[in-house]
Amino acid sequence: MTIKLQEDERLDELQRNGYQIIQNPKKFCFGMDAVLLSGFTRIRPGEMALDLGTGTGIIPILLRGKTEGRHFTGLEIQEESADMARRSVAFNHLEQDISIITGDIKEAAEIFGAASFDVVTSNPPYMTGNHGLVNPRLPKAIARHELLCSLEDVVCATSRVVRPGGRFYLVHRPFRLAEILTLLVQYKLEPKRMRLVYPFVDKEPNMVLIEAVQGGRSRITVEKPLIVYKEPGVYTDEIYDIYGY
Repeated sequence: MTIKLQEDERLDELQRNGYQIIQNPKKFCFGMDAVLLSGFTRIRPGEMALDLGTGTGIIPILLRGKTEGRHFTGLEIQEESADMARRSVAFNHLEQDISIITGDIKEAAEIFGAASFDVVTSNPPYMTGNHGLVNPRLPKAIARHELLCSLEDVVCATSRVVRPGGRFYLVHRPFRLAEILTLLVQYKLEPKRMRLVYPFVDKEPNMVLIEAVQGGRSRITVEKPLIVYKEPGVYTDEIYDIYGY
Protein backbone atom coordinates (compact mmCIF):
# COMPACT_ATOMS: atom_id res chain seq x y z
CA MET A 1 0.00 0.00 0.00
CA THR A 2 1.27 3.47 -0.88
CA ILE A 3 1.29 5.81 2.08
CA LYS A 4 2.20 9.46 2.34
CA LEU A 5 5.00 10.22 4.76
CA GLN A 6 5.26 13.72 6.18
CA GLU A 7 8.53 15.60 6.58
CA ASP A 8 11.02 13.73 8.81
CA GLU A 9 8.77 10.65 9.03
CA ARG A 10 10.00 7.14 8.34
CA LEU A 11 8.62 3.58 8.19
CA ASP A 12 10.15 1.17 10.71
CA GLU A 13 9.88 -2.62 10.69
CA LEU A 14 8.28 -4.21 13.75
CA GLN A 15 9.57 -7.77 13.20
CA ARG A 16 6.01 -9.02 13.69
CA ASN A 17 3.69 -10.25 10.91
CA GLY A 18 5.45 -7.95 8.47
CA TYR A 19 3.98 -4.91 10.24
CA GLN A 20 5.57 -1.48 9.95
CA ILE A 21 4.98 1.75 11.84
CA ILE A 22 5.34 5.41 10.94
CA GLN A 23 7.62 7.37 13.25
CA ASN A 24 9.20 10.80 13.39
CA PRO A 25 12.52 10.69 15.29
CA LYS A 26 12.43 14.47 15.71
CA LYS A 27 9.15 14.17 17.64
CA PHE A 28 9.03 10.83 19.47
CA CYS A 29 9.78 7.16 18.75
CA PHE A 30 8.56 4.18 20.77
CA GLY A 31 11.02 2.48 23.08
CA MET A 32 11.67 -0.93 24.54
CA ASP A 33 9.13 -0.26 27.30
CA ALA A 34 6.25 -0.43 24.80
CA VAL A 35 7.55 -3.69 23.34
CA LEU A 36 8.00 -5.27 26.76
CA LEU A 37 4.51 -4.20 27.79
CA SER A 38 3.07 -5.87 24.68
CA GLY A 39 4.90 -9.05 25.64
CA PHE A 40 3.69 -8.92 29.26
CA THR A 41 0.04 -8.24 28.36
CA ARG A 42 -2.32 -11.22 28.20
CA ILE A 43 -5.33 -10.93 25.91
CA ARG A 44 -7.68 -13.86 25.44
CA PRO A 45 -9.46 -14.70 22.19
CA GLY A 46 -12.40 -12.38 21.57
CA GLU A 47 -11.44 -9.74 24.13
CA MET A 48 -11.59 -5.97 23.58
CA ALA A 49 -8.55 -3.90 24.53
CA LEU A 50 -7.88 -0.19 25.01
CA ASP A 51 -4.46 1.47 25.06
CA LEU A 52 -4.44 4.78 26.96
CA GLY A 53 -2.00 7.34 25.56
CA THR A 54 -1.25 5.19 22.52
CA GLY A 55 1.13 7.64 20.82
CA THR A 56 1.75 6.39 17.29
CA GLY A 57 -0.17 3.16 17.96
CA ILE A 58 2.70 0.83 18.68
CA ILE A 59 0.99 -1.18 21.44
CA PRO A 60 -2.33 -1.89 19.62
CA ILE A 61 -0.41 -2.90 16.49
CA LEU A 62 1.91 -5.25 18.41
CA LEU A 63 -0.98 -6.73 20.40
CA ARG A 64 -2.88 -7.37 17.16
CA GLY A 65 0.14 -9.33 15.94
CA LYS A 66 0.70 -11.25 19.18
CA THR A 67 -2.81 -12.07 20.44
CA GLU A 68 -6.26 -13.18 19.31
CA GLY A 69 -8.13 -10.21 20.76
CA ARG A 70 -11.28 -9.16 18.91
CA HIS A 71 -10.58 -5.44 18.65
CA PHE A 72 -7.96 -2.93 19.78
CA THR A 73 -8.47 0.78 20.41
CA GLY A 74 -5.85 3.46 20.97
CA LEU A 75 -6.68 6.77 22.69
CA GLU A 76 -4.27 9.64 22.05
CA ILE A 77 -4.58 13.34 22.91
CA GLN A 78 -2.05 14.63 20.35
CA GLU A 79 -3.65 14.72 16.90
CA GLU A 80 -0.30 14.57 15.12
CA SER A 81 0.57 11.29 16.83
CA ALA A 82 -2.96 9.95 16.34
CA ASP A 83 -2.72 10.73 12.63
CA MET A 84 0.53 8.77 12.34
CA ALA A 85 -1.11 5.89 14.20
CA ARG A 86 -4.11 5.88 11.83
CA ARG A 87 -1.84 5.89 8.78
CA SER A 88 0.19 3.00 10.23
CA VAL A 89 -3.03 1.06 10.85
CA ALA A 90 -4.11 1.68 7.25
CA PHE A 91 -0.67 0.76 5.87
CA ASN A 92 -0.87 -2.60 7.66
CA HIS A 93 -4.49 -3.18 6.51
CA LEU A 94 -5.72 -3.32 10.12
CA GLU A 95 -8.63 -0.88 9.90
CA GLN A 96 -11.11 -3.60 10.89
CA ASP A 97 -9.06 -4.57 13.94
CA ILE A 98 -7.68 -1.30 15.33
CA SER A 99 -9.34 2.06 15.96
CA ILE A 100 -7.41 5.20 16.85
CA ILE A 101 -9.37 7.88 18.70
CA THR A 102 -8.20 11.41 19.45
CA GLY A 103 -9.16 12.34 22.99
CA ASP A 104 -8.17 12.98 26.59
CA ILE A 105 -7.48 10.07 28.93
CA LYS A 106 -9.42 11.89 31.63
CA GLU A 107 -12.53 11.67 29.42
CA ALA A 108 -12.13 8.02 28.43
CA ALA A 109 -15.28 6.86 30.23
CA GLU A 110 -17.34 9.55 28.51
CA ILE A 111 -15.85 8.66 25.12
CA PHE A 112 -16.26 4.88 25.35
CA GLY A 113 -18.72 4.26 28.17
CA ALA A 114 -18.20 2.58 31.52
CA ALA A 115 -16.90 -1.02 31.68
CA SER A 116 -16.39 -1.11 27.90
CA PHE A 117 -13.13 -3.10 27.73
CA ASP A 118 -11.79 -6.44 28.92
CA VAL A 119 -8.20 -5.17 28.96
CA VAL A 120 -6.59 -1.75 29.33
CA THR A 121 -2.90 -1.06 28.71
CA SER A 122 -0.81 2.05 29.24
CA ASN A 123 2.77 3.21 28.82
CA PRO A 124 2.23 6.64 30.40
CA PRO A 125 4.63 9.53 31.01
CA TYR A 126 7.04 8.60 33.78
CA MET A 127 8.29 11.97 35.01
CA THR A 128 6.40 14.35 37.27
CA GLY A 129 6.45 18.11 36.70
CA ASN A 130 8.07 20.09 33.89
CA HIS A 131 11.16 21.48 35.61
CA GLY A 132 13.86 22.30 33.08
CA LEU A 133 11.72 21.76 29.99
CA VAL A 134 12.37 24.38 27.32
CA ASN A 135 8.98 23.84 25.68
CA PRO A 136 6.43 21.76 27.64
CA ARG A 137 4.18 21.57 24.54
CA LEU A 138 6.67 19.59 22.46
CA PRO A 139 5.57 16.00 21.69
CA LYS A 140 8.60 14.47 23.44
CA ALA A 141 7.92 16.49 26.59
CA ILE A 142 4.24 15.47 26.61
CA ALA A 143 5.16 11.81 26.13
CA ARG A 144 7.75 11.76 28.93
CA HIS A 145 6.39 14.18 31.53
CA GLU A 146 3.04 14.31 33.30
CA LEU A 147 1.96 17.51 31.56
CA LEU A 148 -1.46 16.53 30.19
CA CYS A 149 -2.26 13.64 32.52
CA SER A 150 -1.00 12.21 35.79
CA LEU A 151 -0.52 8.61 36.87
CA GLU A 152 -3.68 8.95 38.93
CA ASP A 153 -5.57 10.14 35.83
CA VAL A 154 -4.52 6.95 34.02
CA VAL A 155 -5.47 4.66 36.90
CA CYS A 156 -8.78 6.46 37.49
CA ALA A 157 -9.72 6.28 33.79
CA THR A 158 -8.82 2.59 33.71
CA SER A 159 -11.00 1.83 36.73
CA ARG A 160 -13.97 3.34 34.92
CA VAL A 161 -13.58 1.79 31.45
CA VAL A 162 -12.44 -1.74 32.36
CA ARG A 163 -15.14 -4.30 33.13
CA PRO A 164 -15.36 -6.05 36.54
CA GLY A 165 -12.72 -8.76 36.50
CA GLY A 166 -10.97 -7.05 33.59
CA ARG A 167 -7.22 -6.52 33.54
CA PHE A 168 -4.92 -3.50 33.48
CA TYR A 169 -1.33 -3.72 32.22
CA LEU A 170 1.14 -0.93 32.99
CA VAL A 171 4.83 -0.25 32.39
CA HIS A 172 6.48 2.36 34.56
CA ARG A 173 9.60 3.18 36.58
CA PRO A 174 10.46 1.36 39.82
CA PHE A 175 11.14 4.59 41.72
CA ARG A 176 7.37 5.24 41.65
CA LEU A 177 6.37 1.71 42.61
CA ALA A 178 4.93 2.59 46.03
CA GLU A 179 2.77 5.29 44.45
CA ILE A 180 1.65 2.94 41.66
CA LEU A 181 0.55 0.16 44.01
CA THR A 182 -1.20 2.61 46.34
CA LEU A 183 -3.19 4.13 43.48
CA LEU A 184 -4.13 0.76 42.02
CA VAL A 185 -5.54 -0.46 45.33
CA GLN A 186 -7.28 2.88 45.90
CA TYR A 187 -9.15 2.49 42.60
CA LYS A 188 -10.01 -1.20 43.18
CA LEU A 189 -7.46 -2.47 40.66
CA GLU A 190 -5.78 -5.22 42.64
CA PRO A 191 -2.13 -5.88 41.66
CA LYS A 192 -1.78 -9.53 40.62
CA ARG A 193 1.53 -9.85 38.72
CA MET A 194 4.71 -7.80 38.77
CA ARG A 195 7.97 -8.14 36.91
CA LEU A 196 11.05 -5.97 37.27
CA VAL A 197 13.22 -5.29 34.21
CA TYR A 198 16.99 -4.98 34.62
CA PRO A 199 19.33 -3.61 31.91
CA PHE A 200 22.05 -6.03 33.09
CA VAL A 201 21.99 -8.76 35.72
CA ASP A 202 24.21 -6.73 38.08
CA LYS A 203 22.37 -3.40 37.69
CA GLU A 204 19.32 -1.93 39.38
CA PRO A 205 15.94 -2.37 37.64
CA ASN A 206 14.85 0.50 35.39
CA MET A 207 11.34 -0.67 34.47
CA VAL A 208 8.45 -2.44 36.17
CA LEU A 209 5.59 -4.32 34.50
CA ILE A 210 2.36 -4.71 36.46
CA GLU A 211 -0.93 -6.55 35.90
CA ALA A 212 -3.94 -5.55 38.01
CA VAL A 213 -7.47 -6.97 38.08
CA GLN A 214 -10.59 -4.89 38.59
CA GLY A 215 -12.10 -6.04 41.88
CA GLY A 216 -9.57 -8.86 42.29
CA ARG A 217 -8.55 -10.47 45.57
CA SER A 218 -5.40 -9.32 47.34
CA ARG A 219 -2.59 -11.58 46.14
CA ILE A 220 0.38 -10.64 43.96
CA THR A 221 2.92 -12.82 42.17
CA VAL A 222 6.38 -11.36 41.64
CA GLU A 223 7.79 -13.00 38.53
CA LYS A 224 11.44 -13.73 37.84
CA PRO A 225 13.55 -10.74 36.76
CA LEU A 226 13.67 -9.85 33.07
CA ILE A 227 17.27 -9.13 32.03
CA VAL A 228 17.66 -7.07 28.85
CA TYR A 229 21.37 -7.50 27.94
CA LYS A 230 23.68 -10.44 28.56
CA GLU A 231 26.58 -8.24 27.42
CA PRO A 232 26.75 -4.72 25.96
CA GLY A 233 24.85 -4.63 22.66
CA VAL A 234 23.63 -8.24 22.91
CA TYR A 235 20.09 -8.97 24.10
CA THR A 236 19.23 -11.99 26.19
CA ASP A 237 17.31 -14.77 24.46
CA GLU A 238 14.07 -13.73 26.17
CA ILE A 239 14.32 -10.19 24.81
CA TYR A 240 14.95 -11.52 21.29
CA ASP A 241 11.86 -13.71 21.71
CA ILE A 242 9.69 -10.78 22.86
CA TYR A 243 10.83 -8.69 19.90
CA GLY A 244 10.18 -11.59 17.54
CA TYR A 245 13.67 -11.75 16.03
